[in-house]
Order: sequence, then C-alpha cells, then structure tokens
Amino acid sequence: MSPWRERLRQLSRYPSAIAGMGMIAVLVAIAIYAVVAIPYGQALELWRGGEPWRLNPVNAGPVWVDRLFGGDMPRTIVVDSDEAEVEEERFDGGRMVRIPLEFDYESTGFPSGINLFVRSAFEESEPFVRMTWHRPDGEEIQLGGRAMSRQDRVSFSQDWTLERRLGEVAHVALFAVPDEQFERAQPGEYGLTLDAILFEEDAEIAAELVVYGRVHGIAGTDHQRRDLMVALLWGTPVALSFGLLAAVGTTITTLIIAAAGVWYGRWVDAVIQRLTEVNMILPLLPILVMVGTLYSTSIWLMLGVVIALGIFSAGIKMYRAMLLPMREAPYIEAARAYGAGNARIILRYMIPRILPVLIPTFVTLIPTFVFLEASLALLGLGDPVLPTWGKVLNDAQAQSALYHGFYYWVIAPAVLLMFTGLGFAMLGFALDRIFNPRLRAV
Repeated sequence: MSPWRERLRQLSRYPSAIAGMGMIAVLVAIAIYAVVAIPYGQALELWRGGEPWRLNPVNAGPVWVDRLFGGDMPRTIVVDSDEAEVEEERFDGGRMVRIPLEFDYESTGFPSGINLFVRSAFEESEPFVRMTWHRPDGEEIQLGGRAMSRQDRVSFSQDWTLERRLGEVAHVALFAVPDEQFERAQPGEYGLTLDAILFEEDAEIAAELVVYGRVHGIAGTDHQRRDLMVALLWGTPVALSFGLLAAVGTTITTLIIAAAGVWYGRWVDAVIQRLTEVNMILPLLPILVMVGTLYSTSIWLMLGVVIALGIFSAGIKMYRAMLLPMREAPYIEAARAYGAGNARIILRYMIPRILPVLIPTFVTLIPTFVFLEASLALLGLGDPVLPTWGKVLNDAQAQSALYHGFYYWVIAPAVLLMFTGLGFAMLGFALDRIFNPRLRAV
C-alpha cells in the first residue's frame, strides 16, 4: 500500500476528520447547486433588485422560524387579473371593464403592505380606474379612483389620505377585525374590484394585486426586498473560490521561492529573507482597506493583492528551515551527479519532500482567507457586484438589523462563516496528526 493511501486510511480513524470532510462536502454541494440553479448573470440581476423583487416583502423573516415558534404570520399573496373573471361592457368609443381580484386570507397577523400594479395599453387617453375593497363581513370600502399610466403602481400602505380616513395604515385597517382597535386581522375572503373605463376601443388593461406578508422563503428578505437566499447560496462559491485560490497562490509561490533561496543561497537567499522580513511587518488588512478605498473593491483585485502580499510571508522562514537539511542530502548529490538541472532539483526533489507536512497548513489556511474576504465586505470594501456573506452582514449593520429585531439577517451568514471555519479546521487538525511526524505518536 502506498504511503498516501495509508495516510488516507488513517484519516478514517478520526471522527473529527470525517465530520470536517462532511461539512466541506455540504459547502461544495451548496456551491455547485448555486452555480447551476442560479446562473451568474441571473444572480447579479436578482441581487441588484430585479423584476421579481417587487413581489417580495420588506424585511420579512424566514417562514420556518415563524412556524417553528407556533406563529401564523402571513405570506405574500399575489392575485393576477389573468386569473380573474373579467366583465366587459362596451360603449361608443370605448368600454367598461370590471376586474375582481379575490383571495383568501388565513392569518390573524396583519400584512406588511398592499400594492396594486397596473399595466395598460392605449394611444392617447389614459384609462380611469375606481377601486373598491371587499371585506369578509360584506363591508365595502371605497379606495378612490385615478387615471392609470402604462406602468403604474398604487401603494395603499403609503396613501396618507386613505390612512387619515381609515384611522390606521391601509394594510392594517382593511384587514382588522371590527371593533377590536386594530389588534388582529380577520381571516376570510377579501377582494379588490377595479372598475376601469377605457376611452379607446383597442385599449387594454391588466392588474396585479400584491398583499405583502411578514415572512418569506427560507432566509427572509432585506430592506430592498431582496431574497437573502440568493446571497447565502452564491456567497458559498465566492467564499470557497476566494479562499482556495488565495491559499493555493500564496502556498505554492511561497514554497517555490523558499526552495529557490535555499538552493541558490548567497545573495538570492539574502534578498528573499530581507524582503520577507520587510513584508512581515506590513499590516495586510490596512493595506487592503487602502487599496479598496483609493482604487477598487473588485474581488479579483483584492485576491491579487492578498496573493502578492502573501508570497513573502512568514511561511518562507518555516519552509527554509525545513528545506535547508535537504540541500546536502545524498539523493540531491546523486541528482546533481547525473546532471539534473537546478529547476528539476527544486521542483522534483526538494519541494515534494515537504508537501505532506504542508497539506494541513494549506487546509487550515483556506478559511483564513474566507474570513478575510468577509471582513473586507463587512467594512464596506467588498465587491459591490457579487452577493456574498460579508455583503449581507454589511447591509445588516448599515440598517441596524439587530436593533430592529431582524436577527435572521445576521445569524444566517454568521453561521455559514463559522460552519466553513469549523469544517476546514477539523479536517486540518486531523491531517496534521497524520502528516506531521512529531504528532503521529500522540
């Protein structure tokens, strides 16, 4: 059995390693699902506030959290005129259209808002629409009338005139149980009737009523109606890619430079050591903050700066100490005797000797860069285009999510960050026991 297969077999003896690999497998599965189910272009459109977001409520918590604690907070209800029984009556030069938008409301909690979206097609004369609200107890409430443009929105919840007439905001007053001082909503059949007058024979009108709920989806929504599930899903491939590329870039380049310094020695080694000592005293995070503030917050630029500053890191000192005894080893002398070049000796004989010891360090280095990317985003220096875990936390901080009780907004990305760090740490510590000769007997 090869040494590598033997060490992988030993890995199965550590429950922490199995648990860590399972957690990493979950993260990889989430990343693959995000890329396949929500392509990059679609994810960017959704995160920038695409068309579907107008149907989402603002700052709505996850559905499962509400149901877990026995709540019955309403979910968003969308009623489209394409599914309604539209009545028409023609007159000379136009026609009258009645659109009944009916729905069942099953919760005792009030919705978070009511919007009516109207789409109309006409040449010159705008259609006029009168709106009537129907309650389960048979009461009818006139909501007024207005001329509608081609793409119009009626926000009943922000109608101050209607609020003064009803004594409370519309999404509470229109659903409240009578004579209970707006304490709870009345379940039952509701409806909004639109009586539209079209002043042109070829004019068309369609409407969509949205009764916004207080819970939405698995992860909830933010202050811009964006589904946080998009950022939580797409934050996984972004975080893993950033951590993996940064770890690979810094580890490989640092190892090669350290081996070259050991092999060539003299002024080459001296220059590498002086550069390392200078770079070791440079603070990484303030430099990244300066780059993001003065130049760009692109995630690829930040990745390049991280790799560049990580090349001459303290790891060179450690690698140099491990490689120095190999320079005079018998197999190196044998390689030189049969004419092996400098590059072959460095890449074929020196570096592979210490790779097993570096594997645990490499694994535990990945979450370090994941946290670094999240920290930059939390400071407002994350990529403004990509939806990431750090960007979610930054928005939550800017909107005082914890102060307003939107705990889900902070807990979900924080749990994913801790899950990532724990998974790689558990695997890395187990690998360290297997590959590090000083710990094998422990």
